[in-house]
Order: sequence, then C-alpha cells, then structure tokens
Amino acid sequence: NSDGKGDSKVKKGPLKPLKILEEDDEDLSALKDPSEKPASSLEPISKRLKIIEEDSGSTSIQAADSTAINGSVTPTDKRIGFLGLGLMGSGIVSNLLKMGHVVTVWNRTAEKCDLFIQEGARLGRTPAEVVSMCDITFSCVDPKAARDLVLGPSGVLQGIRPGKCYVEMSTVDPETITELSQLVTSRGGRFLEAPVAGSQQLSNDGMLVILAAGDRTVYEDCSSCFQAMGKTSFFLVLGEAGNAARMMLILNMVQGSFMATVAEGLTLAQATGQSQQTFLDILCQGQMASTFVDQKCQNILQGNFKPDYYLKHIQKDLRLAISMGDMANHPTPMAAAANEVYKRAKALDQSDNDISAVYRAYIH
Repeated sequence: NSDGKGDSKVKKGPLKPLKILEEDDEDLSALKDPSEKPASSLEPISKRLKIIEEDSGSTSIQAADSTAINGSVTPTDKRIGFLGLGLMGSGIVSNLLKMGHVVTVWNRTAEKCDLFIQEGARLGRTPAEVVSMCDITFSCVDPKAARDLVLGPSGVLQGIRPGKCYVEMSTVDPETITELSQLVTSRGGRFLEAPVAGSQQLSNDGMLVILAAGDRTVYEDCSSCFQAMGKTSFFLVLGEAGNAARMMLILNMVQGSFMATVAEGLTLAQATGQSQQTFLDILCQGQMASTFVDQKCQNILQGNFKPDYYLKHIQKDLRLAISMGDMANHPTPMAAAANEVYKRAKALDQSDNDISAVYRAYIH
C-alpha cells in the first residue's frame, strides 16, 4: 500500500518493495509454484504477514504471528512477569500495560516500580516470587546482572517449576545464554532468549526489533507481548539458544563500528575546516540517510550525550563480537579498530553516556 491509504500491514510506514500476500489474497497461488525459491532465507517479515516457513538446511528467520488489527493487540491471558526497569525495560513494561497485559514487576531499586504500580502493574518482592506467580517471566537487565539474577539469593531459578517460562531479553554472550537455558530446563522450565535491537526511544515507542531462539512454543506464547513491545519479531527457526545472542552481537558490532566512523567523519570535517552541519546535511540526503544518523549527529553537535544506548554496552558487544570472530577463525579488523576508539572514550569517563559520546575520543 504505497499511497498511504487503507489498512497498513506494518506498524509504521509502507513496505514499498514488497508484495504483501495474505491468506485470502488471490495472488497467494504464486507461492505454490515449487520451482520458485525465496530470494533469501534471512528475509525479514513484519508482523501480521502470512508466515512462510522455508524448507532449508540453513538457519532461517520467521516473524511472529500476530493478532494485531489496526494497531491494537489482543493480550494473552497468561500472567506476565518482568524483571528490570532500566532504559529498555521501562518502555517495554509500559507498552505491555497499555496493551492490556497483566504484569508483575520487580526491580533491584524498588522505587522504580512505583510508577508502573500506578499504571496497573503488580509488585513482586523478589525475582523468585515473580517467576512463581507468573506463567511467563521476562528479564531485561544489565548484562553483568543477568546470570546473578537467575542464580542469586531469591533468584529466578528458585521460582522455576515445570511449565514456567523464562525469557532472557538482556544482550549477553552466547555461553551465558546456553548456561541459563540449561539451568531453567533442568528444573522443568521452558526457556527463550529474545534480545532486542533498538534504543530507549524505540522501546518507549513500542518499535523494538526482537530476535528469538530456543523453545518455539514459548515464542508463540509470547506473541502478543512481542507485538506490544516491538514492530517486528524474528525467530531463528533452526536456532538453539545462544544463536539470537550471536546475531545480536553481530548487529551491535555493525552499529558500533558505524557510529565510530560517523564520529570520525564529523571530527575530520572540523579538522579540515569544513562545516560539521553541512557534512551532516549532505550525509542525510545520501544513501546513508537514516533517523539514527540524523539524531546521533544532531545530539553530538548540540553536546547532548544523554544515554539512549550506553556506550559501555556497545563497547562490551564489540569485544564479545571480536571474541566470537576469533573462535570462528574469522577476521574482524573493522570491529577491532572501533573497539579501540570506544575504549578510549571509556577512559575519558564516557561509559555511562550515549554511544554517540565516542565522538569525544577524537577531540581529546
């Protein structure tokens, strides 16, 4: 639907290059030609589109089935728990509540729960209590806290019983995900990893991109939750737990490297007597134009480094991606170079600023 009229098939904006096929579409018969092959096994499919599962030996990706109609979501009748109300978690919980989900929350700093209690959430005193009270519990915490949240005193593992679902949304290394999956399933629980791509603003807007791997049935049970918090969700069909973490690290490696390159361009423009604003204006009219580039560069020029995504987290992901490349005997020289710039920015006390603060590594 390129004219902007009628019902939209995605949450935000038209998909101009795609012919959208639904089950009652006359053109759906085109898909039945066995001689036709999909262009890519990694083609993203926005929610509310017909799910097409590929018979492929390689890992493919599948979008969440959706009950969303004209932007509304039919909430699951399952009891939802949520652990962690930080930059990303706060927006996620807010959207879950707005869409009618019953949510029990916990946060290490209990005061952060107050606002959500006022919005209709219930309070859990410990992670174990939340898990024991709920059918599906999500966790989105600082990567360093993800493992302790499960294994610590009154932790997640103490509340796991047969049938309980645990969804880890924190971006951590694949090895940690594998360990958590084994611990949860050893107690009869069901495990899904579902890290998110996005920022605080996208979390607030319910426009995150969710990657998932692990128990397929948990993914399906989370459908309405993923619709509430994101614009698109992907399931790595052949992916065991840990593969979504790998994919997320690769995505963040690219984002971090790109941000460092843009900052390098801005500072080189200044060093050679060029207007930084003109550089940005030109950049935003070319092939690399994006909301990400525009917002980050404008923030840099305004000296606004309020965190939308912590610099320390992108540096951590670059480090983990480089390590993953080493284990696969695959070179990552661009990521390695970007990692050094972020390390310098951290040495300049920029860890808790936005990733765009990498700019300061070039001017000191």
